Amino acid sequence: MRTRHSFPARTGLGVLFLLLAQAVALATPAQAHGDTVKVVINGQREGHLTTDITWENHGEAIEEAVAATVNATSADGSRALGPWKLVRDAGTRTGWSTAEVLPAGTWKVHVHVGFPSLGHAEREVSVPVVDTAPPSTSATPTAPAPASPSATDVPSAAASASPALAGAAGGMLLVRRAPARRQARGDG
Repeated sequence: MRTRHSFPARTGLGVLFLLLAQAVALATPAQAHGDTVKVVINGQREGHLTTDITWENHGEAIEEAVAATVNATSADGSRALGPWKLVRDAGTRTGWSTAEVLPAGTWKVHVHVGFPSLGHAEREVSVPVVDTAPPSTSATPTAPAPASPSATDVPSAAASASPALAGAAGGMLLVRRAPARRQARGDG
């Protein structure tokens, strides 16, 4: 008894040829550079995790987009953050960092790259506590509280206040004379 295949022989070869052609057509640049990327966790900059990602075989920068995630666990294992994605650092060819900020403390960090090829790194990173208070720009000494005036200080206090008193007295004099002038002219 003869069994019949669901695909004719020519169709089976056609499917095999299509699969082979697709594998060749989808050959990524990763295959030209090797099959893995090298991930180096440099540390942190103001709480942002910093990394360098290159082709492992020859250390060249990766020109295309990189799909990478970061996960962080506190040293005591009580807190976990992520997954966060890495974004290219401006002005560098190999630098990648997180947009998110790690809180102060010690963190075990894992970076996983899935595209354009596979890569992984882990490292313990310490983020220092940053004082958010603005630094004092001037060292102004505090002046001692003024002492109560003594009998000898009273004349000097009166002398320093005399220009103000003279101005106030002159103003009062003008206000008082205004109605008298109006009466003398017959305005009032």
